[in-house]
Amino acid sequence: MPAMVQPCPFVDVSGSPYQRGRQHGAAVPSRVKRSIELYGGQLGDLGYDAKAKSALIGEFAGEIEAFGAHYIEEMRGIADGAGVALEDIIMVNARTEVIAKARMIKNRPVEATEELDDGCTGAIILPERSADGEVIHGQNWDWRAECAETAIVLRVRRDDGPDFLTFVEAGGLARCGMNAAGVSITANYLECDRDFTQSGVPLALIRRKVLEQEHLAFAIKAVAATPKACSNNMMLSTVKGFGIDFECAPDEAFPIYPQDGMIVHANHWVGQVALGKVKNTSIPRVPESFYRDWRVKKLLDEAGRKLTVDNLKQALFDDFLTPYSVCRPARPNEQGNLSATVAMVVMQPAKGIMEVAPLPAQNRVFTRYSLTEDPVLLAEAAE
Repeated sequence: MPAMVQPCPFVDVSGSPYQRGRQHGAAVPSRVKRSIELYGGQLGDLGYDAKAKSALIGEFAGEIEAFGAHYIEEMRGIADGAGVALEDIIMVNARTEVIAKARMIKNRPVEATEELDDGCTGAIILPERSADGEVIHGQNWDWRAECAETAIVLRVRRDDGPDFLTFVEAGGLARCGMNAAGVSITANYLECDRDFTQSGVPLALIRRKVLEQEHLAFAIKAVAATPKACSNNMMLSTVKGFGIDFECAPDEAFPIYPQDGMIVHANHWVGQVALGKVKNTSIPRVPESFYRDWRVKKLLDEAGRKLTVDNLKQALFDDFLTPYSVCRPARPNEQGNLSATVAMVVMQPAKGIMEVAPLPAQNRVFTRYSLTEDPVLLAEAAE
């Protein structure tokens, strides 16, 4: 493994929301500060001084507190543990919404050449297509390559619900993950003409709410019934053998069901009902999305009727039409940022394990994280 690609730090927390947050912040303070630097720097570039930044972030704090006061308590703990301001942790957890609103206020629309948040390719393999009869759920997360310096795997041991594992940017409450009740979530960037026309709960908090649920029905409620400020695609599965995808506009969610035991989704709207109601405005930024999901489906189908974790990994390593590929090497985008597949995450919820390879276009070494065991570094994945 190249020396520059280190495994994601493992952070194990327990106790009250504040205690959990404090342990999180104290465990990885430099990574928390790097998260703040990445997104706070964008606000600075947009001309926000400290007072304007505080006012902007304060609006989102109210949405979060109304959704769950314990989320703010956990963020307060992270801030205290890492020695940073609470508003900066709120910003990390609402960064998609904060930066988009900041742009709108400054009349700085996103350029057609600019790559946005959460370009991902996700997949759910249901038991009927799985070699061991168990759900496999994974994704590639495409975003800023520097986020390999902020990513962690967080295990939260709870007294008030199921324990969970989440791959997340340091300082965040959740990204993708799975819980001890067998509920898993991944998410992909979507965009439409309804975005940022209403206020809503930040996407990271909806994902966290999903991981707190004992039952898939309530996870679906959190995804499909929570008002959002912007679009997102959220893929849910349960260890019991069901998966569903929701293409979410801010005020409406459109379900996509498995076909032939699988769901694969990238960063464009595919549901016919959704396409009849919303305008897909992301094409200038993620045109390669139209073949990324096709490639993953094709490779999985070619691998056979009964699929393994290795089959999913191989599909997600795909370099067809690189660098605009399923697995994206680090490359400068037109804004000067380095864009890459930051991590590949593959979950086996029945076994309570999540395998993560940072920067998989240059690193095929996974670390196995567990709901109950210590992390284990695995052998390099085969070419």
